Amino acid sequence: MDKTININLGGTLFQIDEEAYKILRDYLRSIDMRFRNTPGGNETIEDIETRIAEIFQSQKGTAGIVSIENVVDMIRIIGKPEDFDQPGTETATNNTSYGDRGQGKKLFRNPENKIIGGVCGGLGAYINTHPVWIRLLFVLLTCFFFAGVFVYVALWIALPGADSDSQKKEMYGGMRNLAQPGNAENTQSAKVGNAFDAIFKAIGKVLFIIVRIILIVFGTMIVLCGFLALLSFIMIFVFKYPGSFSTDAFGFNMAYLPDFLNYIISPPSVPWVKALTAIVLIVPMLALIYGGIRLIFWFRVRDGFVWLAGFVIWVMSGAALSIILFNEGVGFAETEQTVSQEFFSTVPDTLYIVSGRKISDLDTDKEIEIPDEEYNIFISEEKKELYIRTSLDINSDERNSASVTIRKHSAGRSKLSAIENAERLEYGFKITGDTLFLDEFFTIPSGSKWSMDYVGVTVSVPENTVIHMDRTSELLFHSADDDDFVADPKKSFWLMSEDGLDYIGHQNN
Repeated sequence: MDKTININLGGTLFQIDEEAYKILRDYLRSIDMRFRNTPGGNETIEDIETRIAEIFQSQKGTAGIVSIENVVDMIRIIGKPEDFDQPGTETATNNTSYGDRGQGKKLFRNPENKIIGGVCGGLGAYINTHPVWIRLLFVLLTCFFFAGVFVYVALWIALPGADSDSQKKEMYGGMRNLAQPGNAENTQSAKVGNAFDAIFKAIGKVLFIIVRIILIVFGTMIVLCGFLALLSFIMIFVFKYPGSFSTDAFGFNMAYLPDFLNYIISPPSVPWVKALTAIVLIVPMLALIYGGIRLIFWFRVRDGFVWLAGFVIWVMSGAALSIILFNEGVGFAETEQTVSQEFFSTVPDTLYIVSGRKISDLDTDKEIEIPDEEYNIFISEEKKELYIRTSLDINSDERNSASVTIRKHSAGRSKLSAIENAERLEYGFKITGDTLFLDEFFTIPSGSKWSMDYVGVTVSVPENTVIHMDRTSELLFHSADDDDFVADPKKSFWLMSEDGLDYIGHQNN
């Protein structure tokens, strides 16, 4: 078992390892030789010994044995005797008196005497008073609208920590001021301060544990949210995985939106929009994950540049994306429609409306549906065409004539371009005697962009005309009026009355 020696430093008893004692003894002798014959040298030596005692106390030396590591750390903090006369360091040769508050000092947070952030320890070193009295002052200020908390947090953010040896010397005002009050002249005050400090440190440890638990829980939630958002993004837009990662349940499959971009914006802009959108969405997700990990593990790293670079990239990407989308959005500035009408050669007593081309007959790869608007877009990657379901309306014609009106709506940069876009839409219908054949959809031809296109069909017939619709036509008729309507698989008959179209019955196929 190693031999230990009892020593008295600054009025405090310590047990020190024999080898550590030899190093400390040589260190104190060197200090004694340097300051013995200088004015005020004895006071300086006493101050340094008191400071050494405080360092050993902060290292828990009184609870155990002072080791060689404790002595080496102490010398690193105070400095070697030969360094005491370096420029910028106040030595015993100066004529300034000990205790001039703030003279030759800089304000830092004191990491060696801290409970939360070291703010009170730094203020105590700066004004030559025990930090416990400053801590009591912050407690009192906290009782008044939490003013102490806001002031403490502001100082914590504003003040740098005294981490290096040179910063510690600047904090204490050079070697003559290394010992804070609590020396031989204020022994009783130091003991009271140490007692309060012990209480504060115990409370601080409890609060620190509570805060760490809260931060760990909060950080875990942030990491999970960020990870799930990133996973959802990858599954939807990369793997196009349906189910819980898309919104098919609401009738809108987001997985196909990147493919739809090829039909609504100019081809050169598509890869840029996809890349910039990915950056704008992924960077915040990665920031959430990284920030949550830091809250959980509470590690220190100089990552300010990384945060700044990420923020700059995110802002620049968002700005570039906004410019591109704005430029593309100009193509939807004006909306126009074209109207064409065709009359029946003879007015039928009974009109049969039969579906022509059906969506079920198409070979499409993807579908995008906007349920609130009853708007369905079908994409054919092979033909590079879009197919959109039409709507059917049946009105009474007071002129006792029967006609079909086709209204094509579209958007463009100008009214003229909007009309041109509307005219390019392909829709087929045919009148044969008392039968009207209507396509279920219209086509946006290959090479054309989607421009908020819409085609509506209006059939006008005189009153008392009987109308028969097949199942597909009946669905088109009810698509915009009755979300709960389900077409009867049997043939349905309707009568155009004074009040509109009335259902009169059905017959078996």
